[in-house]
Amino acid sequence: GSVTAHVSPSITSAFVTLFATIGPIETAVLFASLTSGVHRPERARLALRSVLIAGVMLLAFALGGAPILDYLHVSVPAFQVAGGIMLFLQALTLVFSSPGLSSLSEGEKKEARGPGDIAVFPLAFPVIASPGALVAVVLLMGRAEDMVEGAAVLAMLVICLLLTYIALRAGEVLMRWLGRTGSDVAGRIMGVLLAGLAVQFVFDG
Repeated sequence: GSVTAHVSPSITSAFVTLFATIGPIETAVLFASLTSGVHRPERARLALRSVLIAGVMLLAFALGGAPILDYLHVSVPAFQVAGGIMLFLQALTLVFSSPGLSSLSEGEKKEARGPGDIAVFPLAFPVIASPGALVAVVLLMGRAEDMVEGAAVLAMLVICLLLTYIALRAGEVLMRWLGRTGSDVAGRIMGVLLAGLAVQFVFDG
């Protein structure tokens, strides 16, 4: 009983942070628009590959982030403040701009609509494994006090990636169901939650 009471708030905040930075809904809307042309036949393969590649990147950051910070003599509090500020800036873009697409420049979008492999770029990075998600996963692992909490953070990461895959596969349905306004509203709500979590990281630091 006491263990679950101790773990659950941090697990919930880990889930919300990762869900907001990975952004399954915004990613799916972007994916549907990027794959409406030449990439349409290989949609399923692209969805799976991009989520797997992003997952590998995020896991590498989750497990390798702390040793690298240690090697660079960056203290965890310093990274919490820096990471918190970065996440706060990402939260602002979610609240004030059209989500998802804002992370790609016009040139990148044009390139992604042409033939070629878009699973790695721009889908895996910077859309799914966004800079914010990479920072978030290092922060969350750094905050985990023991193996159980660390494992819980990784579990939340896997769940968010699964949700992203499901959302990608249902991209067109989501687009029809949510429409532009719906995905905007979802993005803004996540942005507000992420802003609060980001400020908490700065306070912790």
